[in-house]
Amino acid sequence: MRRMLLSGALVVSLSGCGVAARPSDVSTQATSPAPSSGTVVPTSATPTPAKAALTIPEAGQAMQKWVGRYNATLKKHEWWRSNARLDALFIEGALHEGVLERSQWGSERKTRHKPINPVGTPTVFVPRPERQPSSGDWFIAQATYQDAKGRARPHVLAFFRSPGQPFRLAVATPIHWGERMPKPLLDADGYVTDMDDSMAGAVAEEYENFWNGERKKEGDSGYRLAANSYSRKAFPAVNKGAYVGFAGTGSIFGFRTADGGSFFLFALLNDDKKAINNVLSEALLVPKDSNTIRELGANWFS
Repeated sequence: MRRMLLSGALVVSLSGCGVAARPSDVSTQATSPAPSSGTVVPTSATPTPAKAALTIPEAGQAMQKWVGRYNATLKKHEWWRSNARLDALFIEGALHEGVLERSQWGSERKTRHKPINPVGTPTVFVPRPERQPSSGDWFIAQATYQDAKGRARPHVLAFFRSPGQPFRLAVATPIHWGERMPKPLLDADGYVTDMDDSMAGAVAEEYENFWNGERKKEGDSGYRLAANSYSRKAFPAVNKGAYVGFAGTGSIFGFRTADGGSFFLFALLNDDKKAINNVLSEALLVPKDSNTIRELGANWFS
């Protein structure tokens, strides 16, 4: 299921805020309390009566509609300057990336957001309607489209909608070359099986500690990054640049895999009340009976 960490500063909306020259100038609203130790907030398993159940075909259609709105927005002149346009498409980590897009504006500017034109039909992973949180609906999508360098590549994305609102993108990342999305454990109706809440919180805590340089805490969560992780290779390089420590994560999306493992998708975020300098989106797998975290995909946006 989708889980929300107390340690995350989750940006909900930019509408009504002034256009900012720098990310730190953006006055945003946060839905989470002050950062803490990565406690997982259980979400209600009972949908509100007024909320229509999200079916698997509807999730696929929602993905297509979002892609259409996204591509149309990218054709607008300096689309990144509009809070309303960012709000209409993004939340959480994806919204932080939109804020960073605006902060990089200049005479030599090249947008890092590219049109999305999926090759084939995207695959969607949806929890049972009664397992959706009362605050809305979510689903994960797997789609192949061009990455920032123009190469066709599998990507994994997570979408969320509040009651009565369209779906918005929360987090997305390409899958690393040589890796692939795991097969989910599905029930008889084709819905995914809930992830382990305690494992989700521990994995997020381990990543936050690693990227914040807390090497003495490595492994305290009960899990460790694999030796060949993208993060282990990337941290020494990016830490020399405009790196700012992460305050936590956005919502954690995930499911149990068919072979007994667990898949997680989330974004590491800065404290938006101070400055937004970087976003790290992660697609992770913890194999069955293992304490090693495999990175299936990652995307650094700064």
